[in-house]
Amino acid sequence: MKSMNKTFKFSLVMVLAVMMILAGCGSNKNNAANNGATSNTGAGNTEAGNGANNGGSKSSDIEVGLVTDIGGVNDKSFNQSAWEALEALNKEQGIQHKYLQSGSSADYIPNLNQFVQGGYDLTWAIGFDLGDALKQVADANKDAKLAIIDSVVEAPNVESVTFAENEGSFLVGVVAGLTTKTNQIGFIGGAESPVIKRFEVGFKAGVEAVNPDAEVKITYAGAYDKPDIGKSLASQLYDNGADIIFPAAGQTGNGVFNEATARNNAGGATKLWVIGVDKDQSLEFGDEVTLTSMIKRVDVAVKNVTQQVIDGTFKGGQITNLTLKDDGVGIADTSSKNVSKEILDKVEEYKQKIISGEITVPAE
Repeated sequence: MKSMNKTFKFSLVMVLAVMMILAGCGSNKNNAANNGATSNTGAGNTEAGNGANNGGSKSSDIEVGLVTDIGGVNDKSFNQSAWEALEALNKEQGIQHKYLQSGSSADYIPNLNQFVQGGYDLTWAIGFDLGDALKQVADANKDAKLAIIDSVVEAPNVESVTFAENEGSFLVGVVAGLTTKTNQIGFIGGAESPVIKRFEVGFKAGVEAVNPDAEVKITYAGAYDKPDIGKSLASQLYDNGADIIFPAAGQTGNGVFNEATARNNAGGATKLWVIGVDKDQSLEFGDEVTLTSMIKRVDVAVKNVTQQVIDGTFKGGQITNLTLKDDGVGIADTSSKNVSKEILDKVEEYKQKIISGEITVPAE
């Protein structure tokens, strides 16, 4: 009887030990990005009923990490669009997803490495500024699947997506040029880069195409996460006669909306407008202040590349540039709330000329 008790106790200890080992193996990947991660709300941890297969894995087995630039995931602009794309894939197919928000450029490589070394199936870098960091991580982790928005990283395990911001900005420039009452229009960029330069020169070209008498005043904030600076720069532009400002500056641009709203509420003699960027910002700041928005389909790009990972078709080494012809850029559907049909018809006319190649919009 004593012998049987000893055998039973030994067997129970062995079972418990095996269970602990299995639990430990299963938790490594799930916990990999928890340290320092800004946790997503309602991240998908449940299986989708009709999840796509990837080598036998269901969509709920797919883990995707997203690293923002310093603008942050709630920038009401392109970082937010990227995150919302993953949120949608979570709801539709049950993928698991987390993000890490970069406080400075020093965070880029550590944040990317957290997901890569944690075994995530795909790691996104959002923004031109992360290009060099992603290149280093890609070269050091050749089996990792990586993707980036707004920069080209030449590596066999990276898919790069860029946009013809100049083409979409040309169209909102047409709107601004035909709407302004003062012939003074402002542009506020974030940090100077080829991406923001495309916004700037495309916008200016659109204004000049329809209103050569209008002056576009250009200034840069030097940051994407400083709404107070955006508000201050907007105040200067409005004081100098601008009645429309187009900010391409991430969260910094939020301050432009705040300044315009405050002045309109105070009952100024001239109606002031802001042109939204990257997504339909009238949904964030209201139709009363948002003239139109230049749409940049970051959400579509993130969903498409992530779907490749879900489907097992991700190849890497691909470079995609989304243009007006691809519906990768354009103007918001809600533009008709504040823009006349006559002006929207003119926008459509220029859109077709750009798509056909009759007009080539400058990019630098």
